[in-house]
Amino acid sequence: MWDDAFPSFLIGLREGLEAGLVVSILVATLVRADARSRLPQVWTGVLAAVALAMSFGAVLTFTAASLSATAQEAFGGTLSVIAVAFVTAMVFWMRRSARGLSGAIKERVTGALTMRAGVLVLTSFLAVGREGLETALFLWTTAQAAGESAGPLTGAAVGLVLSAALCWALYRRVLKINLTRFFTATGAVLIVIAAGVLGYGLRDLQEGGVLPGRTAYAVDLSAGVDAGSWYATLVQGVFNLTPVMTWLQVLGYAGYLATVMTLFVRGVRTPAAGPAAGTDGPARTRPVRRRPGWVVPVAVVTVPAVIAGLAVALGRPKPAAAQTVAVSEKECGNGFSAPKPGRQTFQMHNTGDKTSEVYLIAPDTGAVYGEIEGLAPGTTRALVATVAGGSYAWRCVPTGGTAVTSRAVRVTGGGTAKAVVPVSARDLAAPLRQYREYVDRGLAALAARTRVLAADIEGGHLGRARADWLTAHRTYASLGAAYGTFEDFDQKIDGRADGLPGGVHDKDFSGFLRIEYGLWHGETPASLAPSARQLASDVAQLRKAFPHQAFDPSDLPLRAHEILENTLQFELSGATDEGSGTNLATADAELAGTRELLTVLTPLLTSRAPHLLPALDTDVARLQRLLDAAHHGGSWTPVDRLGATGRARIDGATGRLLEDLSPVPDLLEIRKSA
Repeated sequence: MWDDAFPSFLIGLREGLEAGLVVSILVATLVRADARSRLPQVWTGVLAAVALAMSFGAVLTFTAASLSATAQEAFGGTLSVIAVAFVTAMVFWMRRSARGLSGAIKERVTGALTMRAGVLVLTSFLAVGREGLETALFLWTTAQAAGESAGPLTGAAVGLVLSAALCWALYRRVLKINLTRFFTATGAVLIVIAAGVLGYGLRDLQEGGVLPGRTAYAVDLSAGVDAGSWYATLVQGVFNLTPVMTWLQVLGYAGYLATVMTLFVRGVRTPAAGPAAGTDGPARTRPVRRRPGWVVPVAVVTVPAVIAGLAVALGRPKPAAAQTVAVSEKECGNGFSAPKPGRQTFQMHNTGDKTSEVYLIAPDTGAVYGEIEGLAPGTTRALVATVAGGSYAWRCVPTGGTAVTSRAVRVTGGGTAKAVVPVSARDLAAPLRQYREYVDRGLAALAARTRVLAADIEGGHLGRARADWLTAHRTYASLGAAYGTFEDFDQKIDGRADGLPGGVHDKDFSGFLRIEYGLWHGETPASLAPSARQLASDVAQLRKAFPHQAFDPSDLPLRAHEILENTLQFELSGATDEGSGTNLATADAELAGTRELLTVLTPLLTSRAPHLLPALDTDVARLQRLLDAAHHGGSWTPVDRLGATGRARIDGATGRLLEDLSPVPDLLEIRKSA
């Protein structure tokens, strides 16, 4: 958490100290001028600035929450770039103004003392408000980068509390700080941090489709740097540098850092101008009309809150402006009536208790005209679609619930409506046929290799049997996508001893792992021969039964993700190691099976998610390099000998690949329109 907290701590400390110095100088000037009665005007301005900053933060948060995932990326990236501009301007302004800050504020306050109360309120408000807005914007962008971590808020809170304590000490003359040196040192650090925020913002803009080059990687250190290690986490949290960066990120980071830091250092070497000269005399007074003392404080606090509330409220969907359609298992499509042809906006309101997906479909073909994903309970979002003559219905898919299709309505008129036809069982027929052929060839090779393994053991050639066992086991592991169709054969061929009363010595423990235990725990050929013969027999029966086993087409997209889920759970944890230490060899075979599966699914994925395949290719190549590094001739590094760093690298690469594979089942889901 503290790696995410440091940038926010620094911005909170620096901005808090800037604002606090202004306030302490204002207060000290009023006290020394025997004008304590006007201190409430200063605190009114401070309170107004705080209200404005908090309102601004609320607007940012609620505005982002109402956007789609892609729009959120673009919105966050834009604000990150704006935040960098603000921080850069602040760094240069404070470095230039630190030396004459006290004199300038005292001069302003002295002039304000002769004017009406609003001038002093405005002076403190403007002095503190700028820092408040900068802090809110920068904290929002760093919080976005940190995800769900509480680090940014914690760091900012600690920084603000510390800055308040320092300002109090300065006011009481308990502490002395060279402000020029302080703001110069922190300014240099903030420039480095801002460069990282710029890189992060550019990446968000690429993810949001605003800027090109999303998969054009300039740096990919994932094979040699563990993204989950403490040092990588620290660097990413503080500087927003990641093991994988695009060319645009690198150029933006390096260009900003080189340009801004050079200008900053040159400015430090140039003597700063002294404080501005004082005024010739007090400003001329003029009669003012008194108003109740509570009016200004209430107004300056209420106005920002009201404006923020209006911005949030007006930014939400307006159910009255279009049809409001219910989304839930029980009320799917309620409120839907035949719209007019043309571009229409539907306000989709989730009346259930589960997050749902909702689709506007053609009930006869299942074609999709519009969709919303992740509609939370009680929320409303707009779905914009073009309708023409024909039938339309809503399909509601609650998370963990039952998909429901509403009654259909008929739209009269002409025109053309653009639709996306979902994946059908027919679309998956060709990939399924190709994959069944791949599995059938693999089973033929597996049958031959298990017979060789049995012959090795029966002949007493245990050294040869160990090598042939690994070859045969890797062959079986590469058929991972077919696990769901092997029925009871999978437990016989590759079942674990977990749950068996006798564990590895149980009479029902069989297959590859039973033989592995015996080969690497000194069992005799005579004790292993029955298990080897049984394995060869089970594989032969599986090969004979496989052509007649049912294979659900929807299993193909699911298996694209599930194969490596099993790899992460069982192989990379070492849970299935019965003595050979070859879990990484098995993981390598399962990666090969995943690659084969992606090959047959490529035509469908290319037309639906053209940017996904390059990312998957990069992920697969990254994991393959890490596994290859653990392969030494005829041996493999055991998982428990990888070391914490090496193990975390492989786990991280597998997790990254799983994350990028996760959309595949949804992209190729067979949606029924019933």
